[in-house]
Amino acid sequence: MDFLPEKIDKYVTAHTQPEPELLAELQRETWQKVLQPRMLSGHLQGRVLSMLSKLMCPRYILEIGTYTGYSALCLAEGMAQNGELHTIDINEELHDFQRRYFDRSQFGEQIFQHTGNALEIIPQLDFDFDLVFIDADKCNYPKYLELLLPKLRSGAVILSDNVLWSGKVTEDVKDDDADTQALLVYNKMLNEHPKLETVMLPIRDGLTISRVK
Repeated sequence: MDFLPEKIDKYVTAHTQPEPELLAELQRETWQKVLQPRMLSGHLQGRVLSMLSKLMCPRYILEIGTYTGYSALCLAEGMAQNGELHTIDINEELHDFQRRYFDRSQFGEQIFQHTGNALEIIPQLDFDFDLVFIDADKCNYPKYLELLLPKLRSGAVILSDNVLWSGKVTEDVKDDDADTQALLVYNKMLNEHPKLETVMLPIRDGLTISRVK
């Protein structure tokens, strides 16, 4: 769900730097061949991710939720010359699809794929991450945050996607809607945690930027 009026959204996109051709090709193939293509970050959000990464020049990036690899490639654009991007996804069927585009980019040797349960994989990653992008199963967002905080240095940034969840976070929540319930808890955690300063942006389905103090 997009929260800006269509005309404004088109104007904003038209006045944002075009996506690189490799990403445009990845986007086209995702829409042609992969289920739920709206999960893709897309042009505008992708350029936001790229810009934030370039401003930080992170040494270690962690992504939770790879999908077809679009957002990973955007984040990699700002990575330090000797940097590494570790991306986790539970869907092994997309592994080769992702790898094909990673290897066609200039960042292929710096992007490391991890397939499986992120709650099990994150504790095995022996890095202090500079930049984290969370875009996976919403019901586990609070658990991801708890695991990540000990691995984030002062000044590190957490980017959280889908925090508005098609506006459901502003409505009465059904008892069986575990994802929305978890996002309400998560958004509150980000906003009130003493180690974080947070701003929520109405980009696409909501993007939160949280900086570790």
